[in-house]
Amino acid sequence: MNAKLNRRCFLRQATTATAVVCLPTIIPASVLGADAPSNQTHLAAIGVGGRGSAILGEAASQPHTKVMAVCDVFKDRREGRAQQYNQKYGANICTPYGDLREMLARQDIDAVTIGTPDHWHVPAALMAVRSGKDVYVEKPLGLSMEELWAIRREVRRYGRVFQYGTQQRSMNHVRHGCELVRNGRLGKILSVKVTAPSYGYEGGSLEPIPVPPGLDYDLWLGPAQWRPYTKDRCTCWGAYWCSDNAHGFIGGWGAHPLTDMVWALGDDPATSVPIEFEGTGKFGSGLFDAPYDWDIRGKFASGASFHFTPGGDCVTLVGEKGTVHISRGGLRTEPESLKDEKIGPDEIHLYESRSHAGNFIECVRSRRPTVAPVEVAVMSDSITQLSMIAIWTGRKIKWDPVKETILDDPGASQLLTRALRPPWHL
Repeated sequence: MNAKLNRRCFLRQATTATAVVCLPTIIPASVLGADAPSNQTHLAAIGVGGRGSAILGEAASQPHTKVMAVCDVFKDRREGRAQQYNQKYGANICTPYGDLREMLARQDIDAVTIGTPDHWHVPAALMAVRSGKDVYVEKPLGLSMEELWAIRREVRRYGRVFQYGTQQRSMNHVRHGCELVRNGRLGKILSVKVTAPSYGYEGGSLEPIPVPPGLDYDLWLGPAQWRPYTKDRCTCWGAYWCSDNAHGFIGGWGAHPLTDMVWALGDDPATSVPIEFEGTGKFGSGLFDAPYDWDIRGKFASGASFHFTPGGDCVTLVGEKGTVHISRGGLRTEPESLKDEKIGPDEIHLYESRSHAGNFIECVRSRRPTVAPVEVAVMSDSITQLSMIAIWTGRKIKWDPVKETILDDPGASQLLTRALRPPWHL
């Protein structure tokens, strides 16, 4: 296939492929179900750096899966990862690609993991979904509300399985903590405090240098604004902490405790997303100019207060009868005996997943929703987007979480969208 395949050709090919009689007789494994060769789910990956490789590895470790392709703009990464899987399989099965459009045009791939820099998460997921692939998307989800709306719309439109990379939803103690809240063990919720790590990165070189061999820098930038290459830009810290590509850890790590909070409060925008946001942030200098510190306050429709700051990964929910602290590291309650309470057979039992990647693969096969579907991703990530808008404007933002509109502030509403570099679009 022509490596210069453009997006228009890709979309035309992806949306009409099933109607073209002369295509090779390659049928996705998901169509054949139990009759597929070895009942395998065929996987591919977009982004196989450190985190992207970890996500792919977890998915590929599930029974009856096979990695058919990997894509990365770094030649050594994609070729090394393809070689790894070909050695594992003892055959030349996994093909490396430099351009995601070329890989996604294949019809023998069922599901794709996306572990790119943040600015590529939604654009890559949209292209995958429109080409008929299910998607596991690393957090955070997007860089604007417009991006969130686009991926939710297209996942629903194409009937695709979506897993958000907030793996704490597949931890038993997180689920139990949320069940305690959902079943009224705390009584009425009075306040919610969310903290997320932020390592305070500042600096990063802005001095232009030549693009190294083996990197497709224009494709790395993709929908981000064009900037000259520097030694720090295409590193993990450049991807996390540069505002061209990300919001920093307010979203990059905040997604974990925020998604846990959404789960505890009902997985419903009317109860789980604040209606007011105001606060401040401190921004880095140099290349790493995303916020490294923030202090966001607000409230929910119930009247409960909301507070979001840097700190250890945790959501603390304070109620009239007790307190629950939910984090990746464990579950703490006040009183301490609360955490040992059993959930009765007639009470609310939340979705049980013991493996986040395993849940994704199982849902690709069964077509049931995942433990972290796109609706949850949008609710969680919208809190980051509204927090950023409050910081940028310096004003109190009033939000209707059901209609998903900012109230009485046309200027702030303009920040619900973000321009993409042509020719990329949502």
